[in-house]
Amino acid sequence: MSLFDWFADRRKGQSVGKVSQEAEESDGLWVKCPECGQVAYRKDLLANASVCNNCGFHNRIDSKERIRLIADQESFAPIDSDLSPTDPLAFKDRRAYADRLRESQASTGLKDGVITGLCKVEGMPLALAVMDFRFMGGSMGSVVGEKITRLVERATKEKLPLLIVCASGGARMQEGMLSLMQMAKISGALQRHRDAELLYMPLLTHPTTGGVTASFAMLGDLILAEPKALIGFAGRRVIEQTLREKLPDNFQTAEYLQDHGFVDSIIPRTKLKQSLATLIRLHVGNNVKNTKK
Repeated sequence: MSLFDWFADRRKGQSVGKVSQEAEESDGLWVKCPECGQVAYRKDLLANASVCNNCGFHNRIDSKERIRLIADQESFAPIDSDLSPTDPLAFKDRRAYADRLRESQASTGLKDGVITGLCKVEGMPLALAVMDFRFMGGSMGSVVGEKITRLVERATKEKLPLLIVCASGGARMQEGMLSLMQMAKISGALQRHRDAELLYMPLLTHPTTGGVTASFAMLGDLILAEPKALIGFAGRRVIEQTLREKLPDNFQTAEYLQDHGFVDSIIPRTKLKQSLATLIRLHVGNNVKNTKK
């Protein structure tokens, strides 16, 4: 038995009970909160942006639902939706990368792990990118990097504020260096956006890790986060073994990072659109004043 197979068998044995329990809870009209155990009517949960009314737990949502919550109705216009990933390295671990891509595309209905486009928030224009964790853990490959870079450049050209909703496990290992170079490419585009004195806000959702955290997720003028989102670069266990220290229980949470100056504001999902509109309005007003000077 290979090492890959051994790990796979262990994970399968540990997760069978958990998966069956989650499937049972998710079927039907009722949903049980994984945080407090409160049972809620599914329609009520969706009406509250998939946030538990009892404890405020933020359930994970997909990119299309995220866009629905942020953008004005029927205002979102996707761009570069025809870009699709390839397999430049003919990469294969336990399975071929090409097979993993086809499976993710079939299960999510997406071509890759991000949707980009232009929209309006309370009538004000916004360039918006939303990563989707369902697609290979929201990993950043060449297409994700290219779509985000093109969006940033479009926002710079049209003088638009920019929001990137981050949800990622980091760089996509199956594309090797081609994935890692996206970090620098997006960062360069964001610097040109900043040089034009335009607003960029990343929204860090659960989870935001790896190369995404090490690049565009932490380069915002205002860094926003959802409550209790996992945010970090390396894993907790790796850090503890490296430092030989026990880390705080809330380490790598949005609240811990805000306390230590890495996150500017934690915004509940139910108040996100209103908060974004206020920030954009303040930025636009400030730009008008600067222009008059």
